[in-house]
Amino acid sequence: MLTITRKLEFDAGHRIPDHKSQCRNLHGHRYTLEITLTGNIITAEGNSDNGMIMDFSDIKALAKEHLVDVWDHSFIVYEKDAAVRDFLATLPGHKTVVIDRIPTVENLAHVAFGILKAAYKDRYGTGLHLHKLVLHETPNCWAEITDA
Repeated sequence: MLTITRKLEFDAGHRIPDHKSQCRNLHGHRYTLEITLTGNIITAEGNSDNGMIMDFSDIKALAKEHLVDVWDHSFIVYEKDAAVRDFLATLPGHKTVVIDRIPTVENLAHVAFGILKAAYKDRYGTGLHLHKLVLHETPNCWAEITDA
């Protein structure tokens, strides 16, 4: 299986409301996102993407449109974390992303995978699909999710 991977970074805040340590407090991370795609190589003479699974600039553009620009410099909050949601609502124009689960790196990777899986699905009729997503919360801690 041939795969290609594009890496992007973004900054976001979150908290883990019931965590036993410092992570229960409001804080942020410099996240690193690795997007791995697979599919057949495009074979169309004269096409800009000839010889590629997908152009890396197109991978970046779709990731930014559907995920990175949405999450970058936002506060990602669990829908049931009423205290933080209420607080953020008092800040005019605050960029808040509400998700249906606690924003651990595992859950964020799962949500991101769902969003990007739909964005890349068979863009060229070549079987292109999201194979794996890696989300680094810190340089030493990350979650990986692969297409089953």
